[in-house]
Amino acid sequence: MSAGSPLLAELIEALRCLPGVGAKTAQRMAFHVLERDRAGARRLAERLAAAVERIGNCRRCRGFSESEICSVCANVSRDAGLLCVVESPVDQSAVETATGYRGLYFVLLGRLSPLDGLGPRELGLDLLTERLRSGEIRELIVATNPTVEGEATAHLLSQIARDAGVRATRLAHGVPLGGELEFIDRGTLAHAFGSRQTLT
Repeated sequence: MSAGSPLLAELIEALRCLPGVGAKTAQRMAFHVLERDRAGARRLAERLAAAVERIGNCRRCRGFSESEICSVCANVSRDAGLLCVVESPVDQSAVETATGYRGLYFVLLGRLSPLDGLGPRELGLDLLTERLRSGEIRELIVATNPTVEGEATAHLLSQIARDAGVRATRLAHGVPLGGELEFIDRGTLAHAFGSRQTLT
């Protein structure tokens, strides 16, 4: 695969750390940058090294940030009474891009998964509890993914909010906009049917 070059083999193996990148895709990427875009590869290497070195986690929300407090948490025009809990920075980005949400965030950096060593402490729930007890938050928006672990995490988050006297809400799940019932998977349809709402 590496055509006799140990360094090329190492590059291909290193590229496999990316999600969804198997041996063949990694090989194509390595060959592409070496054959056609060495300048782009150098730029990528520099940006990747800088990002790994300088991007950490916001002390307040745990999202990605180059400073101690991220730009979202530092923005005084956002509604400090709304706190949206997401599993990862990519989920935060999705909410920010797709909605008009103007509150703050808390990033769990995972979800409850004892088998993977992820419990309340690893998810920063002590920090979240402290924020909820401060009296500043009026609504906790639980935006964990609709997986078994995500639902267990949502349940624990709602308990923490209840104990702190904060209203907890959950993102709606169900039939996608423009979706047709015959093509929707059984689990999604069952959840949507069980969570039906009154028409006004």
